[in-house]
Amino acid sequence: MKEEQVVLVNENDEKIGLMPKQEAHEKGLLHRAFSVFIFNTKNELMLQQRALHKYHSPGLWTNTCCSHQRDGESSLEAGKRRLFEEMGFVVDLKETTSFIYKAPFENGLTEHELDHILIGNFKGIPNINEEEVASWKWMDLEEVKKDIQANPEIYTAWFKIIFDKFYQHLLV
Repeated sequence: MKEEQVVLVNENDEKIGLMPKQEAHEKGLLHRAFSVFIFNTKNELMLQQRALHKYHSPGLWTNTCCSHQRDGESSLEAGKRRLFEEMGFVVDLKETTSFIYKAPFENGLTEHELDHILIGNFKGIPNINEEEVASWKWMDLEEVKKDIQANPEIYTAWFKIIFDKFYQHLLV
């Protein structure tokens, strides 16, 4: 199976090339990504716990799902695809904002992403893909914020960065 490619971009989100995902993370090169945040009718956020065998951040809690757009795929198309692959459902998504972040990991890999934040609503029970997801739960936004402050080690690096920015965006 051919390794998945990521779309390398400049700071204006203009495509400058393609690269295997692993290589882009080894080199810490800026690439396009997305993060999906799904809410229920109580405005609780669906969190997922990453599968325990993931090559980085295994077992940590994070937003509903996140990944990389494929070449020629819009952020919304990619978000819907990956949401179904990881969490087993499809909903309409809306892009709210995007920003650049960089997060190095202990294993030598670096996430350097221009991340598109997508939100949607869902009121059912996900059908999780256990190859990708160990568990899931709904959490009130204020509780997430408090828990990140109290237990930062149980959350992914990117989620802590994104949540801080995203939380402020939600309050506007």
